[in-house]
Amino acid sequence: MSKRLSRYIGINVFTAIMVALIAIIGLDLVAGIIDQMGDIKRNYRFTDVLIYVATKLPSTIYEYIPLASLIGCLVGLGMLATNSEVVVMRASGISLIRIVFMVFKPVLIFVLIAALIGEYFSPYLDQLADSRRDYLRKGESALDSTSGFWAREGSEFIHFNAVFPGGVLFGVTRYKLDDDRQLEEASFSSRATFNKTEGFWVEENVSSTLFVEQQTYTRKWVTRDWKTELTPEVLTLNILPADGLSAGALSDHIDYLDERKADAAKYRLAFWEKVFQPLSILGLVLVGIAFVFGPLRQATVGFRVFIGVLFGISFKLISDILGPLSIVFEMPPMLAILAPIIVCFAIGLILLRRAG
Repeated sequence: MSKRLSRYIGINVFTAIMVALIAIIGLDLVAGIIDQMGDIKRNYRFTDVLIYVATKLPSTIYEYIPLASLIGCLVGLGMLATNSEVVVMRASGISLIRIVFMVFKPVLIFVLIAALIGEYFSPYLDQLADSRRDYLRKGESALDSTSGFWAREGSEFIHFNAVFPGGVLFGVTRYKLDDDRQLEEASFSSRATFNKTEGFWVEENVSSTLFVEQQTYTRKWVTRDWKTELTPEVLTLNILPADGLSAGALSDHIDYLDERKADAAKYRLAFWEKVFQPLSILGLVLVGIAFVFGPLRQATVGFRVFIGVLFGISFKLISDILGPLSIVFEMPPMLAILAPIIVCFAIGLILLRRAG
């Protein structure tokens, strides 16, 4: 009986979360397509917009799983409460704690999905989507400072039109300055690939211009070796925003910056956001359960969805505000991430205790 009841609740909650997630993602995809329409040009067409939005889909799923879990819990468990099924459960001796654990079981599936996406899929696909878009816009042509990515190594400034994952660059422009900060050499290569065995880049179709006093000298190569500390991993760390990196990459980069006594605050903040995301999902779900057994027991489905969206957005806004504030006021980022989560658990436990 207990297993059948657990399965029944799990299926209802899982289905409601899936429906909520699909609805939210659908709206976000439409907004993403509209946002990209303004970038359509000769080489970047509507089909490319669809590919770009589809490639970014895992990141969208990762972002909205917490909100969808809250709304799905409110709707799925709320429908059971509306049909008086929850009352029957309670009357048959099922405690609130057992019902909470029954609801948590399907939610843990989404927690696992979010963890896998954030660690293994979204960082790679985000870079692929952005690189492909940049390549279609500019490709292998010369420098366009309004797009692409800049890097500096010693006295050399480097611009990339597109940086693909796995060690493939397009449109590499390099400017080398002398001790007086005067331009000494400028070179352009249409493409560069990373030789993992030897540990250097191989530039293709290279054109270089040397500036010597009042004269210039031009040289060309079919291929040219380029030895630099800018490995594919380093470029990925600099291209993607901190919250777009995996927890493993963030941890390694934090250690790297700490060894060099560099500022790692934003990466540390992003790391703790990744680590504590499962707790934030469970905290929001606990609040949703508490709402169903408390203030929203007799509410309509539409009102429950409205409250879920309102609470979820409020949680997100507070988290987004506390994070940067922790950096400004030099507070531990871990506390800034944990504070809203602790508040969620506190609200949920207080409401459940009153309902019990």
